[in-house]
Amino acid sequence: MERSASLVPQFAQRIESLERQAGSPLAGRLLRGLEKESLRVTPAGQLAQTPHATLLGSALTHPSITTDYSEALIELITEPRGSAALVLQELSDIHAFVYRSIGDELLWNSSMPCPIGGDAEIPVARYGSSNVARMKTVYRLGLGHRYGRLMQTIAGIHYNFSLTDPFWEWLLEREGSTQTLRDFKTAQCFALIRNFHRYSWLLVYLFGASPALCSSFVRGGSHGLSPLGTGTLHAPYGTSLRMGDLGYQSDAQRSIDIPYDNLDEYVAALNRAIREPHPAYAAIGTRGKNGEWLQLSTSLLQIENEFYSTIRPKRVTRSGESPRRALAERGVEYVEVRCLDIDPFEPAGIATSTMRFLDAFLLYCLLANSPPSDGAARERSRENFRQVVMRGREPGLALARPDGSAVGLQAWALELLDGIDRVAAMLTDEEDGGYTAAAAQARARVMDPDLTPSARVLVALDGGKHSYADFALEQSRLHRDRFLDDSLPDGVLSGFERDALLSLEQQRLIESRDALSFDDYVAAYYRQ
Repeated sequence: MERSASLVPQFAQRIESLERQAGSPLAGRLLRGLEKESLRVTPAGQLAQTPHATLLGSALTHPSITTDYSEALIELITEPRGSAALVLQELSDIHAFVYRSIGDELLWNSSMPCPIGGDAEIPVARYGSSNVARMKTVYRLGLGHRYGRLMQTIAGIHYNFSLTDPFWEWLLEREGSTQTLRDFKTAQCFALIRNFHRYSWLLVYLFGASPALCSSFVRGGSHGLSPLGTGTLHAPYGTSLRMGDLGYQSDAQRSIDIPYDNLDEYVAALNRAIREPHPAYAAIGTRGKNGEWLQLSTSLLQIENEFYSTIRPKRVTRSGESPRRALAERGVEYVEVRCLDIDPFEPAGIATSTMRFLDAFLLYCLLANSPPSDGAARERSRENFRQVVMRGREPGLALARPDGSAVGLQAWALELLDGIDRVAAMLTDEEDGGYTAAAAQARARVMDPDLTPSARVLVALDGGKHSYADFALEQSRLHRDRFLDDSLPDGVLSGFERDALLSLEQQRLIESRDALSFDDYVAAYYRQ
């Protein structure tokens, strides 16, 4: 059974060592980047049926503008940067360029989608005729067969977080570890991930912004939601329906229990899921009646990205390399946080203060004691997360600590914030006091749930006088106007235009160099 890691000696010792440094080992050594998804919609708020705009370049090769599951689900990607403010500025610049390239369409600035009639209205993302492009599309076709295409219209924000080697070198020396830097860094990242799973319910409470959705999303299925006016369903105390059972979940997904105690076990578990046939997916098969590809495989997972985790250990991959092989050979490079809703009140979908809190929260998860986690403990963490998704603002909500004992959400959140405050205070000089302010804002939301984004969304719906669809469309229009009103410096604009042209040329080059048949390409990928 696990011990609680909130106030154990390791955190105190590590944070005190950092605080004693004349020059903080953290100064300038945090990097963060964003990946923000948004549905393209018509001016009337219907899902766009148009292809990815040529002015935006190639969705296959462009470094900062691509698509995800659906052709209409655009994804905007920033570089990893040492300043949260600079990351937000880059994301805002990308938005401004996109809006100058997509005509009268809008970016739906909310996590749950616009009204949709059915799967036939949802175009699967296309990336060209090359093998790598076809594999991306077939994977998405498989997701549609497995989960339904409606899942491919849910949007969120991924937060990529890393620390530079000088910090890891300092921590390795402080701990007196005999591991190589690569192995030490990898082990510490897995410790961070274990604590993230224990405490990520706090992020969903603080930043969840999807307590309601358009009723077309559930189409009469079992959902446990309450009506709110016409065309809207909601969870009265909910925080993030996107992260609940209505999201990318299924019995098959719930059957996968991935351990995070070390890299070898993690990769081995993913390998088993990618190789293990699943009866329901075997019934679909990989080919249709006319020989067309339906999915990449009949296994529990087609590829590791299908495992919809709230955080992933990541490493930049080489061309044609699987993520698990990259991790196994070269270790963890960064972590990707995947449980953030789009904030409909923020033009780019996220606030600088949110990023600063995430930095402090992730550093707390790294510095605090993080014992190994067995299956029962992992299930307790998942159940806490589910409870906060559906009932996070409910007065008196109780959760289960890692050791199984009951604790009130507010009391536990305040405990965690005591540690996070110390991290924020150490970071606060980095960006003019912004970290301390971000931690104070989080504490205020814990004390008053009405300050959370999820509560603010329900206030905006005004008891059902406004539908979820009308609210999201109005917010998207307001943000579109802001981005079109802002000037985009000539150098920034020309840079985006150059990247678009170069990406189209790169796609043509990839297509001209394919030497394998698609069948052989897929087989070679799975042999890794």
